[in-house]
Amino acid sequence: MTSCIRDLLNNDEFIARHIGPDESEQAKMLATIGINSLPELIEKTVPEAIRQANLDLSATSVSESEALAQLKAIANQNKVARSFIGMGYHDTHVPSPILRNLLENPGWYTAYTPYQPEISQGRLEALLNFQQVIIDLTGMEISNASLLDEATAAAEAMTLMKRSNRKKSDTLFVASHCLPQTIDVVKTRAELLDIEVIVDDIANFAQHDVFGAIFQYPGIDGTVADLTTVIAQAHEQDALVSIAVDLLSLVLLKSPGEMGADIVFGSAQRFGVPMGFGGPHAAFLATKDAFKRSMPGRVIGVSKDSHGKPALRMAMQTREQHIRREKATSNICTAQALLAMMAGFYAVYHGPAGLKKIANRIAALTNCFANAIHKQGFTTNASYFDTVIVNTGDQTDSIMAKGAAKLMNFYKMSEGQVSVALNETITPNDLIDLAECFGAELSLEDITNTEAAYGFDAAMLRQDAILTHPVFNSHHSETELMRYMHQLEVKDIALNQSMIPLGSCTMKLNAASEMIPVTWAEFGRIHPFAPSNQVAGYHALLQELVELLSKATGYDTVSLQPNSGAQGEYAGLIAIDKYHKSRGDHDRDVCLIPSSAHGTNPASAALAGMKVVIVKCDENGNIDLADLAEKAEKHAAQLSCIMATYPSTHGVFEEHIREVCDIVHKFGGQVYIDGANLNALVGVAPPGTFGGDVSHLNLHKTFCIPHGGGGHWHGTNWC
Repeated sequence: MTSCIRDLLNNDEFIARHIGPDESEQAKMLATIGINSLPELIEKTVPEAIRQANLDLSATSVSESEALAQLKAIANQNKVARSFIGMGYHDTHVPSPILRNLLENPGWYTAYTPYQPEISQGRLEALLNFQQVIIDLTGMEISNASLLDEATAAAEAMTLMKRSNRKKSDTLFVASHCLPQTIDVVKTRAELLDIEVIVDDIANFAQHDVFGAIFQYPGIDGTVADLTTVIAQAHEQDALVSIAVDLLSLVLLKSPGEMGADIVFGSAQRFGVPMGFGGPHAAFLATKDAFKRSMPGRVIGVSKDSHGKPALRMAMQTREQHIRREKATSNICTAQALLAMMAGFYAVYHGPAGLKKIANRIAALTNCFANAIHKQGFTTNASYFDTVIVNTGDQTDSIMAKGAAKLMNFYKMSEGQVSVALNETITPNDLIDLAECFGAELSLEDITNTEAAYGFDAAMLRQDAILTHPVFNSHHSETELMRYMHQLEVKDIALNQSMIPLGSCTMKLNAASEMIPVTWAEFGRIHPFAPSNQVAGYHALLQELVELLSKATGYDTVSLQPNSGAQGEYAGLIAIDKYHKSRGDHDRDVCLIPSSAHGTNPASAALAGMKVVIVKCDENGNIDLADLAEKAEKHAAQLSCIMATYPSTHGVFEEHIREVCDIVHKFGGQVYIDGANLNALVGVAPPGTFGGDVSHLNLHKTFCIPHGGGGHWHGTNWC
């Protein structure tokens, strides 16, 4: 034995196991293109002016098992509490066959976006099921195949109403009973589009002249109210109405479609998707058929193949940015496909009867709790499905403390109100502990023998049938669901079967060790509004990620807020806009974009309220420096930024990228480096060191987040 013990520790096993080509295979590929080594390849590919020495993250490599042990130690710093917070996020049970056969199955999570229907029929059917769930429960005519999150879905609903309504108004009404995160995102989007947002009590709606309105059903105050009258009032003034919904409540409640809504949006998180400290979750947007050409996202449709047999395909998608570019109606070019499929299979597994049983149990337990605290003298909202707002007066802090002592989280609405929201995971024993926090006594016998009743008027119960399609009435045993999921899986091609040579999104297999922590309760069952003393592990993990990404990119800091490339672009442009305004430059609204850019670049710039000026490229896709200099000088007083993809969309490391940055900076602009291809730069050329001011990073391309069949399951970051 001639090696040292350090050589036997296996700390570098990850590279050997997860970098596919070994040294001999690498040598063959290099020889094919006349290159002797990887360093020589980098020297001949990446311009010397931007190259740096290898990235030093000042970390010692460890084995996969040790990495998992370290991650488990971090996870254990989080405290898994019983969550009664609600506010758009609820604990849920992930059915075991879905957990094992979809979420933990590379046959599902490594698949690419279904642009090629011939190898995507399984995913397309799973997404079609999701769409049908949304259509049935919302009572609308058409649904997309998911959006990124509920709050940005609200912003998409706003712009959909604006472009679909010919009324000469730039004012939007948002009911104050909407979720605060929804209101904040809508305000941010509206500001850059010169849309005035009025946030007011829904009772005052008729006092405002608007092009559209957003209501919540049930409201943040838990109230279950019939919105038919206020929707009619909106239509009388030629305004459109969007309703944010709790999807599980619609299993029991009258649908928004029946009330006359034009657009319905929300989150499918309650359908078997963990809270995950706020995401990712599949949002949705459903609307009337008349608006289908303007709706954001993808729509899966039923067509026929060359043999005349039924076949599925993406019938519509707002990857229309490639065609309309700065005139596009949305910059969304992706979805949350994996989470949408989870939610769809959740509905398939439980079926209409199972979903009604879950919803009825939640409603009955909520009513039982409300009755118990009413006897203690507390008053609450008059109607409720799962959320009770308790008027606690000067007992608020003591009640919150009692909950914390039992590791039960409530939401403090105000100094005198506590919100309590029940969910699928709550048991009679949980209800006993909950009642004790409010000084009420319940026994197991009291609860189980109580006649199930609703906390809302019977007139609000929906009368139409839901989920009548055979797929929702055929796979209720684990065996049947497992077989159905497998039948769909083998119709597709994913990385467990083949390489998919369609770019950096797909040319990697995510290591199993990287995926294992995703399903740990210490990460999955954490509410985004959980007290800070319960999320120390998350804070440590995210802070470390920020520091590592800052080193890798050469930027000062990183935001973990955006959850897709399109959102990263938008967030980066907002950062640039705010920077200029902080310096008193309020007229800088021109965004230079090379003609070779990805279509989402001009679409994002337009949504950020910028004027797009196209810069010419040569026949090889390189930016024309003379044209850039001419246009930067022409628009010097209004120049906000340039959006440059690097390497370019043609896969080229442009020799003159430093000159591009210098020209824009010379005339007062900022440089946005589109980081979609960061995997080609890590450890070689950090964008923050060769002139970039802001970037977004598609982490699923560069690091360990799977593509998920077309949606994203990752946080995209801007720096």
